[in-house]
Amino acid sequence: MYLTLNYSSTLSRNENDTGIESALKRFKREVSKAGIFQDMRKKPHFETPIEKEKRKAIVRHKQRRNQHSRFS
Repeated sequence: MYLTLNYSSTLSRNENDTGIESALKRFKREVSKAGIFQDMRKKPHFETPIEKEKRKAIVRHKQRRNQHSRFS
């Protein structure tokens, strides 16, 4: 997806740079701007339908609990 797009654009801009540190810093900045790490944390591996339903149920429970505590 956009990971390869950001990666290739970062590499092409950094061919004339003097240090790998600056290239790595720029790459990390662009990846964090694109929100790739948040997506990776949300879906670290394949989820079976049962695991997905359990995860969604936990989220719904937390939302209901937070909504209930706001009105009390």
